Formats: sequence, structure tokens, C-alpha cells
Amino acid sequence: MAATVRDTVNNLLDKLNLSSSDEGVPPTEPSEQELKNLRDVYAKAEQDQVFAFYDGLDTAGKSELYGQLSTIDPNHINEISHKALHPPGTPGKDEEKELKPLPESATASILDSKSADIESWYSSGLNLIAEGKVAVVLMAGGQGTRLGSSAPKGCFNIGLPSGKSLFQIQAERIWKVQQLAEKKHGKKDVVVPWYVMTSGPTRKPTEQYFQEHNFFGLQKENVIVFEQGVLPCISNDGKILLESKSKVAVAPDGNGGLYQALIMSNARSDMRKRGIQHIHAYCVDNCLVKVADPVFLGFADSKNVDIATKVVRKRNATESVGLIVLKNGKPDVVEYSEIDQATAEAKDPKRPDVLQFRAANIVNHYYSFRFLESIEEWSARLPHHVARKKIPYVDTEKGDRIKPDKPNGIKLEQFVFDVFPLLELDQFAQMEVKREDEFSPLKNAKGTGEDDPDTSRKDILSQGKRWIQHAGGIVVSGGGADDTGIEVSPLISYGGEGLEFLKSRTIKAPAVIEKQD
Repeated sequence: MAATVRDTVNNLLDKLNLSSSDEGVPPTEPSEQELKNLRDVYAKAEQDQVFAFYDGLDTAGKSELYGQLSTIDPNHINEISHKALHPPGTPGKDEEKELKPLPESATASILDSKSADIESWYSSGLNLIAEGKVAVVLMAGGQGTRLGSSAPKGCFNIGLPSGKSLFQIQAERIWKVQQLAEKKHGKKDVVVPWYVMTSGPTRKPTEQYFQEHNFFGLQKENVIVFEQGVLPCISNDGKILLESKSKVAVAPDGNGGLYQALIMSNARSDMRKRGIQHIHAYCVDNCLVKVADPVFLGFADSKNVDIATKVVRKRNATESVGLIVLKNGKPDVVEYSEIDQATAEAKDPKRPDVLQFRAANIVNHYYSFRFLESIEEWSARLPHHVARKKIPYVDTEKGDRIKPDKPNGIKLEQFVFDVFPLLELDQFAQMEVKREDEFSPLKNAKGTGEDDPDTSRKDILSQGKRWIQHAGGIVVSGGGADDTGIEVSPLISYGGEGLEFLKSRTIKAPAVIEKQD
């Protein structure tokens, strides 16, 4: 079905000379019958205001608007916007949602697990990588707007001594884990394909950035950039908004759009051809992410689950994070605002020194490929969430472009974790990892003091210092308040291994360890 829709859209865009392969070819208008058919569809859905300016457009404008409207199903938009704006009623007193932590059978913790178990998972994960069964999906649709940059967030330089961007750090971790798998299993040319999901505004600059930097040492054919979908922006009274007289206002469909994007982009088909069985998916803004983490892959494989998720321990009862829980018997994510104070502050009966609900969601997930093969069976059941926004639009009665000063409409989005409750508990697992080793998100502008470039830089340098000290090296401060850490290149060490050559050596911070010498 997805292939049929995709082919139909592509054929239509080709006919109107709107496809990328026809750049430079003059656009053409649809025939009278084609236009009438499309107008009828929108009129029946009571969304025909989108044609308000069509007759006054030039050929290019008519072609652009017709092509865009042809890719939208207004009845589907009506349906999902109505459901989002009118969700099912909240449970009554006799139907209160039951929240529990995931049972021990579905969880593990790097903080508490036996070293033999961790080593076993690591070895198993490296073996899966060596066999070519592992792929990585990066969710990289965001721009660095909050960071003062219009470039894709992955291009951002967090201020490391090396000047490396988030994209480069993550690419080098993939390169290194490939090398580790080759060395351990005596294989050559081990490949972990990297599927990079962008949004419309970030796709081209992301592709250019990788090309300009020669894909950071990875093979071009193994870095697959694809684009998430978009959905029309909707007014508060349910009408599709126009951004201009010839263009519908649209917004990315959220990171939950990943599932449809894997199908529509042929990324899933490419995985199938490569024999991929295990997928690691994560967000670009985490500078500490262990890309294609062998321990995580081995753990998930040992559980034979369809989805696994990494979590970090919640700092305190008031930290504003979503939590992985068992909700009415199904794995789920609940936001901090959904949990009352007593629940948030409850202590673990078995371990009174920690919170009972402490598994903070960091959007770092494992998927079995067999599960991604079933997307068509469940994707229509995923809910859409409402984000009320100030959306610039064209008044379809007066023709004026309006820039509102308060929210005038909604953007619809899905979240990747919306799929969790569709699973039975035995199909889901959770691994707790150390926050200081694996989670440092970049969300805010420099100087904010929390989840900003300074904290990202500090967390990487602090990690490098710990690794060197563990290997027997000596780190001395350069004197400044920020001159206490060391940047260890992923090309040298993926997770602290291979630093024995630094034993007994004194290193003055800040510094970069980029090669053995």
C-alpha cells in the first residue's frame, strides 16, 4: 500500500515537472478534469478554502499548489485532527490508571549488573555488528534555532578543543565500533549503515555537510539520508492553513513520523537487502550517545524483544522528565506532569535510597527488524498529539498574510514511544545506564547552565578524564576553571578501551587525544 501511494505521488510530481529529476523544466498546470477531481475531494471534506487563490495564480503557483494538495488526504487530516483535539475521556475514579515500574524480568542496570553479564552482552553485540546485522537510525530533523544557529543541530560545534560537531563525533563512534568488531572477529569491511532522518529544512544542508566532510571516514553508500513526513497546520476551527497563496502551511510530523518515513523513503527496504536484524535509534542532540552500543544490542538480543530502551536514573523527584513505566499492564511513557507528588516521591520498597519511579526516558531505543516489518499493521493506531502554536497564515477571505501574536492553530505530531503500549511486556526491555557516561542532551543556548553547549563540552571532557585516569594516566589542570578535562577522540576509544598507552603519562588539560604517540 505504501509503495502504491509513493509511486502515485512520484508519478504525479513527474507529470507536473515538480520532481527533483526535472529541475529546470517549466512546471505545467493540471488538466481541468484533474483540477475538478481534486477540488471535489477537498469540498467534500469541507477544506476547499485551500483553493481560495488558485484561479489568480500563475502557472508555477498553480502547479505547486496542485502538486502539494495532491499529496494530502483531507479526510485523513480531518480524522486525525479531530481525534487529537477530542481525545478519549480521562479515566473515572473507578478506572484510575495503574502505574508500576517495569518488573525486574524486563530490566537490567549497568550500575548494578554483574561484570560477567555486561561482558557477555558486549561480546554478543560485537558479534552481531561483525555479522552485518546491525543498523543505526539517527533522528536529526531539528535545527539549532535555540542555539543561535539555522543549521541542522548535528552540525553544531559544542566547543570541544577539536572543534568536532555532533555529526562528526557520532560518525567516528560508528567507525570505531566497526573497527572493534573487525578486530575481535577477524573480519574485514564490517559495516554499520547509518540512516539519518532529517526534516525538510535540514535535509539539503545535512547532505551537503556530510559531502563536504567526506562522510567523516564512513563510506558514502553506508550513510543514507532520508526525510520525515509533514502534516498540514490546522486552524483552531479545524481548517487547513495556507502559508502563502500557493502553499499549504506544514510542519514535521514529530519523531514518531520515523515509522512511516522508513517505509516511504525505502530505508526499510535497504535494511532488508542488507540483512539487518537489529536497529539502534537515537536523537542527534545527545553528545555522549554510544552509537550502535554493543552492550545494548547484546542485551536486547538476549531478551529476544522487539523494542528495548535505555534510561538514566532520575536525579530527584522534581526533575522534569518522562518516565518508562508499566501503565495498565503495558510498557509506556508518562510525562512528569501526569504523575502526582506522592507517586513522584515514592521510594523503592526494596531500595529505599532510590525513587520507585526513576527510569527517565532519553529517546534511545532498540528495534528488532521483524518489528519494523510490521509497521503497516499498527501505524494507523498511533495517536497524534496537539502542539498549539503561533502559525503565520494567509487569510483566505481577505488575502492578507497574518503573523499572529498568540496561538491560532495546531501542529500535529507523533512520538516514537507511542508504539510502546502496543507491545506485550515480554516484547519489551529496559536498560539503565550511567547518566555521566551516556546522556548529555543539547537543548538550550550557551550560558543557560543546563543542557547547553557548555554542559555538553564539560561532560565529554570529564568522561575523557575518567577514562584516562582509569587507564593509569595522570591528568593535571591547565589552571582555568574549565581546563580540567580531556577530549578522547572516538577514533582512539569507543568506551574507554584501548588507552593503556597512556598509563603513567601526565597530560595537561585541556587536551585532545587523537592518536597513539
